[in-house]
Amino acid sequence: MLPVVAIVGRPNVGKSTLFNRIVGRRAAVVDPTPGVTRDRLYAECEWNGRRFLLVDTGGISAGDKALLAASVRRQAEEAIAEAAVLIFVVDARAGLLPDDEELAGRLRRVQKPVILAANKTEGAGGPALATEFFALGLGEPVPVAAEHGQGIGDLLDLVVERLPPAADGPEPLPSKDDIRVAVVGRPNVGKSSLVNALLGYERVIVSEIPGTTRDAVDVVVERDGQRFVLVDTAGMRRKSRIKDPVEHYGVLRGLGAVERADVALLVIDAQEGVTEQDQRLAGHAHEVGCGLVVVVNKWDLLPKTPTTAKEYEEQVRARLAFAPYAAVITVSALTGLRVGKLLDLVKRVADSRRTRVPAHVLHDIVARAVVLNPPPDNRGHQLRIHYVRQAPGVPPTFVFLVNDPESVHFAYARYLENQLRAAFGFEGSPVRLLFRRRRKGTTAEK
Repeated sequence: MLPVVAIVGRPNVGKSTLFNRIVGRRAAVVDPTPGVTRDRLYAECEWNGRRFLLVDTGGISAGDKALLAASVRRQAEEAIAEAAVLIFVVDARAGLLPDDEELAGRLRRVQKPVILAANKTEGAGGPALATEFFALGLGEPVPVAAEHGQGIGDLLDLVVERLPPAADGPEPLPSKDDIRVAVVGRPNVGKSSLVNALLGYERVIVSEIPGTTRDAVDVVVERDGQRFVLVDTAGMRRKSRIKDPVEHYGVLRGLGAVERADVALLVIDAQEGVTEQDQRLAGHAHEVGCGLVVVVNKWDLLPKTPTTAKEYEEQVRARLAFAPYAAVITVSALTGLRVGKLLDLVKRVADSRRTRVPAHVLHDIVARAVVLNPPPDNRGHQLRIHYVRQAPGVPPTFVFLVNDPESVHFAYARYLENQLRAAFGFEGSPVRLLFRRRRKGTTAEK
């Protein structure tokens, strides 16, 4: 495991800005509003040949007694507990405040290396503002300006010096075999509860307040030697209902998580069914070629008859007719009902999405399909399929070389897709069929 470096501090001192600056991208949502960051957000970093996990945490405020603030504080404390090095960020412009003093006292008690970063010291007189923080008893403050990139190299030099010695041998790299899973859905359908149920402990904040999750939060779980990277995303409402810029950026990160994922878990509320927003989210997963699993959460709250499960699945598929391949599972994150089966289903969907079909088998299946149901005339043209091959990459994409691509009727393309699905499964995975004109003077195999 890589050593952990945690960024801590009171709200609105620039922790997420510093996190983004070190990571080299806008991984965390940044906004002047205090309390934007809530869950722990991780990213791998490297400096002077040393790799480590950098953790952004929510602001710790001693005076805020609200339940949500307590959850944010608990998340930050867990990051402190697992960290090898702590970066304590203070606001040089605001000066030394009681919350800084209270947190400094707690950090002195954990007996771990603490680097005091005095942020917002840009400008001619900025570095001098850092001297006030000598009073915290944590050593010399490091003047930085995270927004402008000033002092970051000096800060990272100190971080690397204080990291524990590297283990023998190379540090582990992320595996290409990891399965990335984006957990998406509307606010308050139970996404974070589901992630915690899969992990077996509270890793992300769960609250009845819609919009608790702001960032796309990555966590790793391993099952039978297979690593899954679960990305808990912010609840996604319709664009017309989004007024808060923080929520807007959270939604953008959630959509980006789907685009980078192998499988999307679309979590819906069993009592509400598939809404228009759920259709939009499923449509985005379909368009970007992501595997799709519809997770019907809160199944324990639904009155049932012997036919409830079958009828409910039929309703889901009717609402998501554009993605008939989607896998559907009913669960309860609260009681654990069928949660244990979810990762096995995700693994099957990810494997389906990566399926490679032998060329001769593919040719035989398509040839048999054409014999059983020859393509109809379309605008006076008879479609002839000369050759078919599978293109590289995901999702499964099949290129048909034909005499006239424009004569391919959508119903016949769907028939060919259904024949491929009947032969090879592709559970939960979209399948792409591309029709290209065969150029004269080339062999079919080209």
